[in-house]
This record gives sequence, structure tokens and C-alpha cells, in this order.
Amino acid sequence: MSTLTGNIQLVSKQGRELTSLRGINELEKFEKERIYTSIIPQRLFELLKISPETLNGLDGLQRVTIIAPNGMGLARIEVKRHPDDPHSVFFLDIADTHYHQMELSFCIISDPSSPRFAVNVDSRGNDNCFTTLGRNIPEEIRAMRAGLFPNQTNRGLRMFGEFLMLFERFVDSLAMDMVVAEPLTYDNAIRYEKYGFDYLNGRRLMEQINRGFAPGGSLTARLDGSTPFRMPGMEMSVHGRSWAIHDGIMDEPWEDVSIYRLVGVNAGVNTFTERQ
Repeated sequence: MSTLTGNIQLVSKQGRELTSLRGINELEKFEKERIYTSIIPQRLFELLKISPETLNGLDGLQRVTIIAPNGMGLARIEVKRHPDDPHSVFFLDIADTHYHQMELSFCIISDPSSPRFAVNVDSRGNDNCFTTLGRNIPEEIRAMRAGLFPNQTNRGLRMFGEFLMLFERFVDSLAMDMVVAEPLTYDNAIRYEKYGFDYLNGRRLMEQINRGFAPGGSLTARLDGSTPFRMPGMEMSVHGRSWAIHDGIMDEPWEDVSIYRLVGVNAGVNTFTERQ
């Protein structure tokens, strides 16, 4: 049963209650796509001039791709400015968990008109899997100086809040009460805090980082100008801290941070009380 005010339980055309992505994926293509389309912000459709009914642009070509295999509890939604574009404007991966929760695995909402930075590939142009297989330092420097965060190839559209509101109601309509995720970077974790998430694992690390970047802290002392990502003063902002952490300033790697949000509940967590 849904708990958000004005929200209702999601049911199929046949009147069957839907309580998982696996259940949605058993539906006919049109009905399945109608449900998944409901979690794409309306403003994105308007910006890209896409019809929410047909998922086509003004030229009649399809702009939205929904991958939701029958028999599996996962879904991927991609929205492109043009079908032939190599990169998506909106990219979403979600999955059922074994505990009747919703996993927000991956979400990107990029501004297609903004400059693109090749931080996602190595010096030879190969995908670096979020820098686990190498970094493109010159592109990272350009991206950082343009105001982007680690792993960010384009400026965002500032639409995540709109998406999360729709997504939370979608999760609630499946009678789920929790969204779980794994932030890939420090700035991701801080951003999720802003949207009411708490930590399943990693809060102690986040508080340790905050102490390290405090005046006289161990991490602040390492902002010695030895690389462009470790300049004095970077401890004062989420942007600066995140790039320094990305550059390996900590004694331990950024990993094993997991978060959750209870439907309808803002946890009120703030591990960077002096954030700018």
C-alpha cells in the first residue's frame, strides 16, 4: 500500500497490483513504457521537444529507449536529443533488491548543449570505467576549471530534484518504502544528503573527511599545490574537496559508501556543516 498523500497503488490494466520492477516488466510493451515514462521529468520532454505519448521528437524519430526485460527486476531508461547521438541526456538504471527496496543504481541528467569533457576515457580513448582503468588528467583539469565534478562529462540540467520527486512516488506506488544507492564520489554523497538520504555505510568516513578538511586538519595540510587538484583553499567547498579526494588525497580509497532514503522522510543529515 502506498503511503504518500494522494498517491495510489500501481495496478496493471487487468487490475493486478504491481509491487516490483519484475512485475512491471511482465506487462505488454505499451503499458510497461507508459509506466516507466512517468518517472522522466516533464521539463525534459519540453526541453527536447519530445512527445510523452509517442516518445518521438518533432521529426517522428524515437528519442526514448526503455530496456525492461521480462523475467528480470531491472530497467534502463535513456533519453537522447537525437537517436544517433552517442551520449544520452537522461540515463537511468534501477533495480529491485532482495529486500523489497528500490536500488537507484545510476542516474545522469546532462545538458546536451554544454561543452563535453572526455574524463570518461583514458589517453588512448578507451573507456576508463570511472577512472578505475586510468585517468585523463588534462581533461580532468579542464573539467574541474569549468566547474564540473569528478567523472562529470557535461554540466547537469539541475533536474535531479524533479526526477527524485517523481521517482519517490513511483517507488511508493509499488508499496516499497526505501530507495538505496551507492554514491560514486564525495560530491554525490553530499548531494544525496541534500535530498534527504542517510547512510547505511560510510557516515563515519564522511565525518572523518569533514574533520580532515577542517582548519588544521590532516587533509587540509595536504592541499599543498603539488597537483592542480590539491590547491590551498579547496577544503572550503564540496567541489574542491571532491576533486582532492578523487586525486587520492586520503589514506584510503573512496569506496563502500551506501545510502538510503525512506519514502516521505528527509533524514536531515549534513556531514559538511560549513559547506559553500
